[in-house]
Amino acid sequence: MELIFIRHGQGTHTSNLPNSLGMRNPSLTSKGMDQAKKLRSALPLTAEDVVVVSPTLRTLQTASVWSRNVDCIKVVHPLAAPRIFPAHADAVTSRCDELLDTQTMQEEFPAFHFAQNQDSSLWKTGINILPEYEFSCLAEDFFGFCRSFQRKRIYIITHDGTITSYRQLISGRLLTRQDFLNETEFFRLVIN
Repeated sequence: MELIFIRHGQGTHTSNLPNSLGMRNPSLTSKGMDQAKKLRSALPLTAEDVVVVSPTLRTLQTASVWSRNVDCIKVVHPLAAPRIFPAHADAVTSRCDELLDTQTMQEEFPAFHFAQNQDSSLWKTGINILPEYEFSCLAEDFFGFCRSFQRKRIYIITHDGTITSYRQLISGRLLTRQDFLNETEFFRLVIN
């Protein structure tokens, strides 16, 4: 199975770093909206496709713009949420990486379904500051979730640290922040 990880479009939380990281629920900028539209030609979707999305406003907006008028499966999953990379014990979640509450997601993004997850606390806490061992255990659950669709490829719209965490886990290679993708760049990973 091929997992195609896509970084969300440019968000307002990157406009004045590091101060803007304190912004709650940052949305896409107009440039971010344009980047999401360009995904339509870079990675055209069909009704056969599955799009898994992080529970943040900027990722949901990216997915909505990209998948507009395509009747594909759209699922929000907390294991696609923001993740600090590299993980470290004294990390704290920035306000910009807090997850949207499920009621807001249901109201603003009714075309998206919610993944059923055994650990419902992940819908509040996400995976941002989980220790590496816990993350790797949950990653196996996430891969199982993706396999359950029985599709050749799954698209995952998420965040730079999350993508790099999954890349490092799957490849076994030590990665750094230099390996982060730019906005709406994507990376293909094949898992068994």
